[in-house]
Amino acid sequence: MAGSGSSEVRTPIFSGENYEFWKIKMVTIFKSYRLWNLVEKGIPVSDLKKKKKANEETSEEEDDEKAATILMKDAKALGIIQNAISNQIFPRIANADSAKAAWELFYGEFHGGDHVRSVKLQNLIREFEYTRMHDNESLSAYLIRLNDLINQMKTYGEVLLNERLGQKVLISLSKINILSCTTQMQLRKLLPRSQ
Repeated sequence: MAGSGSSEVRTPIFSGENYEFWKIKMVTIFKSYRLWNLVEKGIPVSDLKKKKKANEETSEEEDDEKAATILMKDAKALGIIQNAISNQIFPRIANADSAKAAWELFYGEFHGGDHVRSVKLQNLIREFEYTRMHDNESLSAYLIRLNDLINQMKTYGEVLLNERLGQKVLISLSKINILSCTTQMQLRKLLPRSQ
């Protein structure tokens, strides 16, 4: 983290797929360096001018120093973005002169509009509804596969209640696992609880 003496955070490399996950990781990295506000809102040039007019006591050197600090932070954020994308994606933001400009280019191209996001979410919901456990699949492998799908749905704003998730697991278990669960439940009823 910045100023803490710890090693640099490794940025995930974006290659054009899974933008939503990449974005979540990048926002966390920017927040850890206290750069997210700068990436999200851009360089506050007007704020510097207002402060200068309101506070005539500050010297021009101090204002220049503050502006230089902000520009350096922006360059650092832009560098993080540039290092977090593949060489195939880089030309799309090569001409961006600020972190905010690069971030908005990605957002516009990969985030998609409301209609696109709605279609993607509907496809994920359909996949969720039709997902079943395979006969030769272990319960843990199925739960991992189902959890990956649920996390993708969450990135598009879908909220699933725990009750619904439990129903989904029970409905989609294979016959072998249903028998195993039933047997375990019966054994629990028969065996006394240890205290």
